[in-house]
Amino acid sequence: MNDVPEQAEAFEKLLQKASRGELEPVTNVMVIAELMWTLESYYRLPSMDILDKVFAMLNTPGLEVAGEEMILSAITCYAEKNVDFIDAYNAAWLVEYGLDTVCTFDRKHFARFDGIKVLIPDS
Repeated sequence: MNDVPEQAEAFEKLLQKASRGELEPVTNVMVIAELMWTLESYYRLPSMDILDKVFAMLNTPGLEVAGEEMILSAITCYAEKNVDFIDAYNAAWLVEYGLDTVCTFDRKHFARFDGIKVLIPDS
């Protein structure tokens, strides 16, 4: 976001080192979730702008992303189905593991995923 120029410059240098193969940074879904939450709640960016920024990060040369396929699936669902990223990731996780039922009180979001049944716990 470049709101702290010194940090943005330091991070840019880190990414340049990664692209030259001088280091091999790795990230995971929790970092992506934190990034998306910050862009959404603090910066109040629309979902398509968040999507652009996250895709740019994921396409950083030299950056390894653990579980990249599930993350990409979740990000796509986040934007297309207008759901929280964590719900989208959980739906992608269900599909990845061949599961078709989720036990949740969040019927609103999970009803948007094709092929996933929602089981609401008994009160």
